[in-house]
Amino acid sequence: MRRPGFVLSPWPWRSAAYLLTGAVTGALALVGIVTAAAAGAVLAVVLVGLPLLLLTALAGLPLAWVERRRLRLVDLDPAPDRHTPPAGTGLRAWLSTRLREQATWRELGHALLFAVLLWPVDALAVTVALLCPLSLVATPLLLATVGDGRETKVLKAWPVDTWPAALGIAALGLVLLAVGAYVLGVAAGARAELTRLLIAAPRGGDLDARVVELTRSRVRLVDAFEAERRRIERDLHDGAQQRLVALTMNLGLARLDAPPGPLADRLAQAHGEAGRALAELRELIHGIHPKVLADYGLEAAVADAADRSPVPVDLDLRLPRRFPESVEAAAYFVVREALANVARHSGASRARVSGGHRDGRLVLRVGDDGRGGADVSAGTGLTGLADRVSVLDGRLSLSSPPGGPTLLTVEFPCEPCEPSEPREPTGRCA
Repeated sequence: MRRPGFVLSPWPWRSAAYLLTGAVTGALALVGIVTAAAAGAVLAVVLVGLPLLLLTALAGLPLAWVERRRLRLVDLDPAPDRHTPPAGTGLRAWLSTRLREQATWRELGHALLFAVLLWPVDALAVTVALLCPLSLVATPLLLATVGDGRETKVLKAWPVDTWPAALGIAALGLVLLAVGAYVLGVAAGARAELTRLLIAAPRGGDLDARVVELTRSRVRLVDAFEAERRRIERDLHDGAQQRLVALTMNLGLARLDAPPGPLADRLAQAHGEAGRALAELRELIHGIHPKVLADYGLEAAVADAADRSPVPVDLDLRLPRRFPESVEAAAYFVVREALANVARHSGASRARVSGGHRDGRLVLRVGDDGRGGADVSAGTGLTGLADRVSVLDGRLSLSSPPGGPTLLTVEFPCEPCEPSEPREPTGRCA
């Protein structure tokens, strides 16, 4: 309506059609609802009227179906309904679902409001904004035909017997018709918004539902990833590692039984290779999901990672309680990767890990006194860390000016688990 060409566009006529069809539909709805309710009340004593009363209660469904399609006259956005599919098949399942839905009763309320109040408003808006100006515009035609050029009445009230007066009234009608176009637009827009509020899903509701579903699916993927990683760690620990331990012991016993010579040398070499493979497998298992993290929590796991770091690390963690498993795992691997980057790229002589939980957020900071200049595009794994944090709605920030120092900060929105509250394998506090 703010566009200059609104009056000459199809929208005023679409608005008029919307309001006019609303008046007709509302009048028919009033007759149908009153007839069904009256007949059902009269015949209820012999049980014949109960189906009619049921139909009256469901009268909002077909009317809402019509209204959602009438909305297309003035609203290009789709208007999906609020109903959910029935739980089963058949009329009984359909009735059971519909009678329990809030949307059914909202549509019944809309039908009653439409039948009693809204359609007369639609008819009044069409009459005042369209029919009255058109009647004024038609004054010269009426004077020439009905009045035989002598006299006619404007709106059946004011007599007009001269052509100048008739032409002046027609000009006034054109002005009022242009004004009425905006009145029709306002009335139709308000009417359409009220209808959408009562019987249609909110504007953008599909997008909101998709966002909610994407958020939930992301959480499910994180939980599935954590569960799969724990399964791999368990299989390696209970399967491959045990076989390597048995192989190492057998090679050691065979080495002791073998006489000195080439065979003993080969057994010693195989025993050493098996021992190194076992050590590498243990490191791999520790990297997948360290047992200290599962048993003792994030603080102990970070302390263990600090002890393994080639660069001395100062710790200042204040984590009095456990956190959801997915948060602990992500926080641990961020700290571990950050310490690995310090050892590989920073040239630092000392690092520091600090953090705690405050205002509903777990905050961890990893800093060093190295050369700085960390670059996300340089292949230091910072992009992967940021992606891992964002999956849990966390935030990662990095300050690394040339010459140092470097400070990496990571935040996770979460709440600690209560001491007596078990943690589910899916990664959340139970």
